[in-house]
Amino acid sequence: MHDDLTAITEFAEETAIQAGELIIQERRQGSMEHNYKDATELVTQADIKADEFIAQRIRDAYPGHRILSEEAMPDLTQAENLDTPLWIVDPIDGTVNYAYGHAQVAVSIAYAEEGRVRTGVVHCPFQQETFMATHGQGALLNRMPIEVSGASNLRQSLIATGFPYGKDEIPTLIRRLERVLTQCRDIRRIGSAAVDICWVACGRLDGYYESVSPWDFAAARLIALEAGASCGHFSAVPDGYPEDLWGRDIIITAPGIHSALGALLPEPVAG
Repeated sequence: MHDDLTAITEFAEETAIQAGELIIQERRQGSMEHNYKDATELVTQADIKADEFIAQRIRDAYPGHRILSEEAMPDLTQAENLDTPLWIVDPIDGTVNYAYGHAQVAVSIAYAEEGRVRTGVVHCPFQQETFMATHGQGALLNRMPIEVSGASNLRQSLIATGFPYGKDEIPTLIRRLERVLTQCRDIRRIGSAAVDICWVACGRLDGYYESVSPWDFAAARLIALEAGASCGHFSAVPDGYPEDLWGRDIIITAPGIHSALGALLPEPVAG
């Protein structure tokens, strides 16, 4: 362990809350300048400002650590470098929600050692909710312990998912959605993976599946694990890539429905 994890969690919490104040202020001021990454993915000026703020705080406090951030030309191969600690940051998870005035927006900050996430903070500034976890110490919402639901029947379970900006995989995703929707109570599409997963952690949702990037889910996944969730993938994780940071085909659920939901998600083999 490179540093005291409790201190790192508290640093991440403070940083996330301050970044949340920044993005609230940006929206109040109406400064919603925006651009697009890869011609499809919305980026606001608040994303950039919050990212710069978080990165500077990390560099000042932990100059020997690396940062993997959505807004800083991310190099996903950084997750395979296990020699030095890595911070995984999404300054605004739910940028489209943010731009449209919705409340489901999160600042997500995770800290990993040797490819394993050890600290996770997800701060939802418009809802004044801060989810956090330190490895082995349980999960908290506004400093109070949380745990996953006791769901045991998929047909009585509320499931969340999301959809990518790119539309190439939509037919596959719609087929998967149909399989799940016909077997569960209902589906939610909240617009922030970090919020989805934290809501599984505190029992507002029973399960979640999607393909996302490390910064979308790394912090929230630890929070869910520490709250008692079952976490995995419904396709293979590449050799040598840390499972904690591999975001394709993730599934996070209350333990009682994990196998039932997981069985529905892979594409059926033809023939």
